[in-house]
Formats: sequence, C-alpha cells, structure tokens
Amino acid sequence: MSYIAETADVSPQAVIGQGSKIWHLAQVREDAHLGENCIVGRGAYVGTGVTVGTNSKIQNYALVYEPAVLGEGVFIGPAVVLTNDTYPRSITPDGALKSSDDWEPVGVTVEQGAAVGARAVCVAPVTIGAWSTVAAGAVVTKDVPPFALVAGVPARRVGWVGRAGHPLRDDDGVWVCPETAERYEESNGHLTPLGVEA
Repeated sequence: MSYIAETADVSPQAVIGQGSKIWHLAQVREDAHLGENCIVGRGAYVGTGVTVGTNSKIQNYALVYEPAVLGEGVFIGPAVVLTNDTYPRSITPDGALKSSDDWEPVGVTVEQGAAVGARAVCVAPVTIGAWSTVAAGAVVTKDVPPFALVAGVPARRVGWVGRAGHPLRDDDGVWVCPETAERYEESNGHLTPLGVEA
C-alpha cells in the first residue's frame, strides 16, 4: 500500500507503485510512473510522464522535469534540478509568450544506483551513469560515466565510487571499495567491476 500525504498534489493519471510514499506539498503530474517503494519528499516536483524506478528517493524540493528517466535505486538529493530545455526562453523572437508547441523538452537520464547530491543541477540532455555520484552543488553539462565521482561547475570527474557510494582507493592499479572490498579495473576512462578478491 502506498502513502500520499493529504497536502500532496498527485494526478489521478499518475501511476504510484506499492509501498511508495509521497510527502507534504509534493506534486506528481499526469502519466508519471513511480515504481515500488519510492519516496518523494516534501515540496518535490515530478513532471508529466517522468519514470522513476523501484526503490528510488527524490528528496525535499527537488525538481524532476519531464521527460526525465530515473532507474532503480536512484537518489536525487534535496533541491536538485533536472532541467528539460536546452535553449530556454519565455517568449518567441517576436515577443509572444511561448507555448508547449514552441519548444521540445529534452530529459536527464539517471541510471541504476546513481546519486545526485543536494542542489546539483543536471542540464539536459545528459546521462548520469549507473552507480555514479554527482557532488552537492555541481552543475552537470556532459554525460557522467558509470562509477564516476564528479564535482564542480562545470562538473568534472574527480574520482571513482563503488556501489556502496564510497570513494574507491587505488591499490596498485586496481580500484578497491573500502566498504565492500569490490575491485574495479580502469580502462579508457571507464571502470569494469572485477568482483571481490577471494
């Protein structure tokens, strides 16, 4: 059974998975799809047609604009913004107010297990790779590789993280998670999981 706070604004056309919780003043628009056991925090916004995978969390006051796609187990921190307009303008060149027919939304994709830290902005169209971490306050303007740790404005890779979210340590050319002991190999700017050494 899902929980929807009385002050939340959830469209009847939204699909809310079992066990999901939508808290005070959150808004979930038409045709949004939330998987099972999702959390949408106070004052968060989930746009029309956005897809949110099972076990994902959208923290307080985050703005997830359509057509964003969030994979399973994604963490969207407080006040994060996932944009959807590459060339934003309120009016057309002749001064008329723009309508939905005057622009085409583009989305942010956040893959399985990835985390986007508080007040980060992801400028669409970008993909945040699986199990990566975007540091708080970062501005992402380019795709983030899986397992990358990115920070800054604009965001750049400053390290690697494992599935547990901890920064990986270089152990003689192999990256190791201090939490799980999982090992990774780096090649051409990408990591490949090797498992845990026996």
